[in-house]
Formats: sequence, structure tokens, C-alpha cells
Amino acid sequence: MSKIKIAVASDLSGFPLKTEIVKYLKERGDIEVIDFGIESTAAPKPYFEQAPKVAEAIQEGEAEKGILICGTGQGMAIVANKFKGVYACVVDSKFAGERSKIINNANVITLGGWVTAPFVATEIVEGWLAMEFTQKMEFKKDFLTNAFEQVKVIENKNFK
Repeated sequence: MSKIKIAVASDLSGFPLKTEIVKYLKERGDIEVIDFGIESTAAPKPYFEQAPKVAEAIQEGEAEKGILICGTGQGMAIVANKFKGVYACVVDSKFAGERSKIINNANVITLGGWVTAPFVATEIVEGWLAMEFTQKMEFKKDFLTNAFEQVKVIENKNFK
């Protein structure tokens, strides 16, 4: 069985939570973690330098999914969504994490190290990883699939 490749990165504000998430992912046994840092509080890097590493790994097929952590998750999401083929959602609960995949087909989730406890973050990641696009919303499968295709139309128009 091949492992899911997940790229992970944080800035200084997200570093403690990133450490816990990476530990959780490695303990699962079904995930290959590609850790783009930061490695320590002594070597901080800003969100706008970290998010592109994960986004580019997804674009290049090096990773299937990504997790980005900054103070709120918002800066990372803004930057990640500047990359074609990257669909990043800020998530703050297991429900939001699941729905980011079910409804929006998010291949990246962003979390806030200032606002999300490690236990909650691992539940969010677990829920996101457990879901497939349109799962639990089969009654809206056609709508959701069409909506995602329309997002790609917008993306193709705006990313030249």
C-alpha cells in the first residue's frame, strides 16, 4: 500500500502546532510527510515564503495534499490559493476540515497555531483525510462536481 504524500510547512507562529501535526502524521503509518519547516524557533521564516513550498510541491506532483500553519491560517491560505491547482481552506474544527474536502475538494488545509489546540488540530486533520469529495453529500454530488468544475473555469481564466 502506497503512502499518501503530505507536504507541511509553518511560520514561527505555527511552528509548535506544526511539530504536533507532523508527529501525529508520522505515527499514523499511512502518511509520508514532506516537512518544509521551519525546523526551529531560531530559524523563522514568514508565511509568504513557506506557503509556496507546499503549493509548488502539489503543483509538481511531489505531494498529494498539504497542511500549512501560521498564526491564524489566513495568510497561508491567501498565499497558497495564488497557485493554480491548489485549493486551500482555513479550518478551525473537525466539521470544517471534513467539509473543506467534501464540498470544496480542498487539497490544502490551513490552521492557526494561535487559535487551534494540538488535540483539535489532529482531529481536524484526521477528519479531512478521512473524507472524499462529495462523500456524505451524495444527494448534491452533481451540484458539487459542477461547482468545482466552475471554480476551475475561473481559475483557468485568471491564471495565465
